Amino acid sequence: MAQRAPTAPASAPVPSAAPAPSAAPAVRECGAHAARPLELFCDDCGRCVCALCPALGPHRGHRARLLPHAARDKQELMALCLKDLEERKKQEIDNRRAVEQAAIDLKARAIMSKRQLSDKVTEIQLLLREEESLAKSFIDEKTEHALEAHEQQMESCREKLGALETFSYRIRQIQQQSDPIQLLQDCTEIEKEMQEHRSVVEQWHPIPLSFEHIINHYKHLMAALQSILQKPLEVRLKKDIFSSLNATAKREPGTVLKTVSSVDRLLLLKHARSPTWEYDSLHPRLKLSDDRLVVSCNWRRIFYPCGPQRFDKLWQVLSRDAFFSGSHYWEVDVLHAGAGWWIGAAYPSIGRKGDSETCRLGWNRASWCIKRFDIEYWAFHNGERIPIVTEDDPERIGIFLDYEAGILSFYNVTDGMAHLHTFRCKFTEPVYPALRLWEGSIGTCKLT
Repeated sequence: MAQRAPTAPASAPVPSAAPAPSAAPAVRECGAHAARPLELFCDDCGRCVCALCPALGPHRGHRARLLPHAARDKQELMALCLKDLEERKKQEIDNRRAVEQAAIDLKARAIMSKRQLSDKVTEIQLLLREEESLAKSFIDEKTEHALEAHEQQMESCREKLGALETFSYRIRQIQQQSDPIQLLQDCTEIEKEMQEHRSVVEQWHPIPLSFEHIINHYKHLMAALQSILQKPLEVRLKKDIFSSLNATAKREPGTVLKTVSSVDRLLLLKHARSPTWEYDSLHPRLKLSDDRLVVSCNWRRIFYPCGPQRFDKLWQVLSRDAFFSGSHYWEVDVLHAGAGWWIGAAYPSIGRKGDSETCRLGWNRASWCIKRFDIEYWAFHNGERIPIVTEDDPERIGIFLDYEAGILSFYNVTDGMAHLHTFRCKFTEPVYPALRLWEGSIGTCKLT
């Protein structure tokens, strides 16, 4: 024993591999062989063992490696795992971004689809109004022709009635003759004419002009439309081969915002108006052209009469023309209006004095407008604002009002007919075109 004592340290681990003082000594010793240090790693069992375990202990025949080699391999394995985890994290981040972008694109497509739907519904309404006008014109034309014929017939009746009255008077005169010779002579002269008047009298029965076939035509049209619309929308879309084609699937994200199905401008021009601006509502820093079509800023205050209709704080003006029924379309030129303007419509009840919300165009229930501020465009009504996405800055704005349908739509008509925004409400007062300026000028385009 005295000779073997000095050799024991030779097989013990080097001091540098000793555990930290805080580690328990039992962790560093073999559980199968007392006092034997852990020097190897059993790959089959995944445990640290002493040098005797693979030869004499429970790990006999197992694959074993020195601890440093096994630790290095495990570190390399964990490094690969960390690399894979980073790649997976990156992929999950990309996936999240893709889903977020898909959600943004979906919202944008939904907004644009609703705008396109509004355009199509507006176009249908315009076509129906045009059809109504054509049908009424047809009725008027047929009625006019029938009335002309009836007037001619009544004139003929009046002429015949006059002739009969004259002849009756002549017969009475002869009948009252006291001289029988004269009576017989005069009666003989008119006897042939008297025989003619004793023939069968014609009775006229005017055939009433019926428009039932026109009404029936539109009843059938309405029934056909109802038979289509009574089916659920999803059922109709499944049968429509065009609805299964996704026109935006092949486009890059975001390009859908530039795709607008616009209303035919020719349909709107059938309701064209050229409203002029009201002198009595003009702010003192604004001035009118001689034809009252152009409103421009004037940096020197003009001393207008201070009436109740005049805006005294906000650089605003209303039109002279009020629309209280029907469809109307007008255009304004904003090319020289600078980077801040408001275009819209208002009730006559909008406030005129001060700069509170009751007077501001678009900030109350009595007005609607689209606003440009620098490079941003917004739709305003009752203080609520909605952003407007437009590819190009408009130089000419088209405004369409359908009073009964409660529609006020704005279009960029600079190059084509791009829909900007549509307000929907029930109009209760006359609607006046309105504008507000910061600089430059805005002009009504002469369409009529």
